[in-house]
Amino acid sequence: MSFDSLGLNADILRAVAEQGYREPTPVQRQAIPVVLEGRDLMASAQTGTGKTAGFTLPILQRLSAKPLAAKSRRPVRALILTPTRELAAQVGENVREYSKYLSLRSLVVFGGVSINPQMLKLRGGVDVLVATPGRLLDLAQQNAVDLSQVEILVLDEADRMLDMGFIHDIRRVLARLPAKRQNLLFSATFSDEIKALAEKLLDNPSQVEVARRNTASEQITQHVHFVDKKRKRELLSLMIGQGNWQQVLVFTRTKHGANHLAEQLNKDGITAAAIHGNKSQGARTRALSDFKGGQIRVLVATDIAARGLDIEELPHVVNYELPNVPEDYVHRIGRTGRAAATGEAISLVCVDEHKLLRDIERVLKREIPRMAQPGFEPDPSIKAEPILNGRQQRGGGGGRSQGGRAQGGDRQPSGQRQSASADRQPRRASGERDGNQPRRASGDGSNPRRASGERDGNQPRRASGDGSNPRRTSGDSSHPRRLSGDSNQPRRTSGQRPAQARSDKPSGNR
Repeated sequence: MSFDSLGLNADILRAVAEQGYREPTPVQRQAIPVVLEGRDLMASAQTGTGKTAGFTLPILQRLSAKPLAAKSRRPVRALILTPTRELAAQVGENVREYSKYLSLRSLVVFGGVSINPQMLKLRGGVDVLVATPGRLLDLAQQNAVDLSQVEILVLDEADRMLDMGFIHDIRRVLARLPAKRQNLLFSATFSDEIKALAEKLLDNPSQVEVARRNTASEQITQHVHFVDKKRKRELLSLMIGQGNWQQVLVFTRTKHGANHLAEQLNKDGITAAAIHGNKSQGARTRALSDFKGGQIRVLVATDIAARGLDIEELPHVVNYELPNVPEDYVHRIGRTGRAAATGEAISLVCVDEHKLLRDIERVLKREIPRMAQPGFEPDPSIKAEPILNGRQQRGGGGGRSQGGRAQGGDRQPSGQRQSASADRQPRRASGERDGNQPRRASGDGSNPRRASGERDGNQPRRASGDGSNPRRTSGDSSHPRRLSGDSNQPRRTSGQRPAQARSDKPSGNR
């Protein structure tokens, strides 16, 4: 079967051919006709199966078949929701590529970047909007986007959105949409939660299930190395060096772990960068670009940050730490072995993770082959310890950019958002030490601990009894407290006036 037989118009077929596509994948063969008919769809397909084209191509066909009046403002007619920034950017790029010969406009919006340019582009009219839930709600609350004329809704990687806790944001988005619309739900698995969502969202949907549930591509070679936790980094560096690996995607469970591992690999002479939700969008984009371009050999990522990463012919994936959720293992190693390419997935497993490994193998319904590296045999005397904070809080990030706007796939899900930025220092309680400054001993005249509200803007408070700057008591006539509107006292400069402790949040961002 060719794309010509699916009912797509000549302009779309031309764009598809320029992408090098010759034959539709199984999910495309099954999904495209259903979407073209205007029916609801519930599709399960693993990453790398071509599912994005499976819904974007027929959406573009349907929208282009019903052009709007030339002078009318373009309303958002197709809305595609994704869980993360990276996936939104990838889907948006695909939409642009497939629609290059159509008179349709598309836009991608997500957190971590300024909202103003997005508002300006929306004002000019958009046919296809790709968005993360939180940024979309930000725009809607500022009346920058009108969703009342959406004809087609897509929930891409719906399982991940639920796993990240975005169900409440999704419901708020749904409340802004017209009741009559076409709904397309794409998920890696048909879990009970996904089925419950589909039952409320979809109307007599067609079902497409291309890959067997929770299976990894047969083109991926999987191995497990048992190793002590403290020697994992040493073994990883050895494997990268001995194998002369030039492109390796490494997964950790936490953001801190990703940062630490990237630093250690760089010290070992292996160029590496970390990518996770607390990184700015610019830093994440640069790291991914450097990884694709060969400037760095290792990209260390968390599960959330890796969603939507599209790296052609990625040869190696390493699970530096096993995920707590077995299905995440499938998502991780699915970054390699895509399309017709082969790939290798290696898991470094310490004694703490044996149960996690059993859970993964139970889902896969097979044992992952074991390998041993001489000199790295585990110490049998080491006992298993519980994994603390193994599963990070789901929220697509949690860092905030300047201006207080959420980074990550979008804002943190309802009930999980933090009031303080991950990039700014949190407000300290009265008398609380800065974690980076050691507490000085009592009587240290060089820079004693200051009480809340007693700091001078530029001069440190000197200890009591220091004759150069004695402590003023309330009512000190030499420096009377100036009342509002007191014209007799000149306004002091910032270096002269005692300053109240300021809030860490700038005005307007609270």
